[in-house]
Amino acid sequence: MIDFGFDKILVIGTVALIVIGPEKLPRVARTVGTLMGKAQRYVADVKAEVNRSIELEELKKMKESVETAARDVQAAARDVESSLQATATDLERSWGGMGEGAAALEAPLSYPEYRHPKKKWRIKQGATPGWYKARNGIRTKALSGAARVARYRPHKFN
Repeated sequence: MIDFGFDKILVIGTVALIVIGPEKLPRVARTVGTLMGKAQRYVADVKAEVNRSIELEELKKMKESVETAARDVQAAARDVESSLQATATDLERSWGGMGEGAAALEAPLSYPEYRHPKKKWRIKQGATPGWYKARNGIRTKALSGAARVARYRPHKFN
């Protein structure tokens, strides 16, 4: 944009005050301000549109490069797969002459199912033994208020 310093703006303001007059100057300044704002918004919109088109072109180029790379990877994967199949067939042919030893190697290995060493490992266990708590009447389970009322309510026998 045009570079206006403070002294240039002061000169333009004094000339406008003399030419336009003090009565019309605020209205003209307001109009010029709105026109300048519209011009700045228009320039910003044009810049944004140009930037978007440039980014769109870059994204298209990037998409093409990614697609070519993906095609290359697929071709390499096909080559590796064919070489693995060839190797597997060679191994099967070479192992085919071993006889009964090959059948023993083909059996899958089985592992026992994992079990946690503690039977109830999620339950918190304190240092005080359970038999001591039971003998002395220490509560081992927390009860809600409603459950406590239901447990200790006297039963009516009819």
